[in-house]
Amino acid sequence: MAPPAAMFSETATSVDSVPLKGDFAVKTAPIVQKNTSKTLAELADSWEHDFTFAPIRESQVSRAMTRRYFQDLDTYAESDIVIVGAGSCGLSTAYMLGKARPDLKIAIIEASVSPGGGAWLGGQLFSAMVMRKPADAFLADLGIPYDDEGDFVVVKHAALFTSTLLSKVLQFPNIKLFNATAVEDLITRPMPNGSVRIAGVVTNWTLVSMHHDDQSCMDPNTINAPIVISTTGHDGPFGAFCVKRLVSMQQIQKLGGMRGLDMNRAEDAIVKRTREVVPGLIVGGMELSEVDGANRMGPTFGAMALSGVKAAEEALRVFDERKLQNAV
Repeated sequence: MAPPAAMFSETATSVDSVPLKGDFAVKTAPIVQKNTSKTLAELADSWEHDFTFAPIRESQVSRAMTRRYFQDLDTYAESDIVIVGAGSCGLSTAYMLGKARPDLKIAIIEASVSPGGGAWLGGQLFSAMVMRKPADAFLADLGIPYDDEGDFVVVKHAALFTSTLLSKVLQFPNIKLFNATAVEDLITRPMPNGSVRIAGVVTNWTLVSMHHDDQSCMDPNTINAPIVISTTGHDGPFGAFCVKRLVSMQQIQKLGGMRGLDMNRAEDAIVKRTREVVPGLIVGGMELSEVDGANRMGPTFGAMALSGVKAAEEALRVFDERKLQNAV
């Protein structure tokens, strides 16, 4: 399925067109665009004599990357939805939102360099991915083949699921993934009853976040959004961050703590309890096990996908109300 076209628009200014202040000017030679595209068949057997890459200056590579990235930072500084964590639940959430609402600006914040969380392999580093029915409906929507084993299905390699889902999410023009980026805090707004509403996230480079104890003056950046969806997994170096922050902000009394492995109880509980925990913050996936004291499910991934489906539904259910609140 080809992703729908985004309906929002931003006015982009080329970096090269911005005048520099001061007594000097930077002059660059005009770039002559040539149609040099070839097919692989035309490249075949020509490596020794006729092959060469198109000419480029090193600065062009730098500018091509940086102008797009800073343009994205500007565009998504005001987002409609922020998803924290690009694991199987977060990516499933993004996929459903991208399909349903191409008009929304959706930012995904992932602490790791490589998105996908723990879904690149099955349990104990085995390659196959097991999903209990009815999560096969999500696989069918993605077009991923599987072996039907009755009550569950098996994808031949977890990486097939993760790479397919990731590639589809990244093709949506209204979704931007910021990886190697950590959420360090939550933006809050007071509510009339004395509680708070979540109104965005505080971000920093992951490598910077890892060195706050031995460096100083490394302030963060921010993204405003009326809805934040946290799917950071169970407790770990960056796991369960948002719900742990809710405890320290006294918005929830304490975490329930993840219970032992029970696949039958765990998967149902995770999907059913995916919800808006406090206004503006929806929690899905294994992060919920820390909030509710739910069981872990181990190497079966259906709850991650369907929790993402439900998280998207919950976000759209409250989006208009939270957007109106966020405008104040």
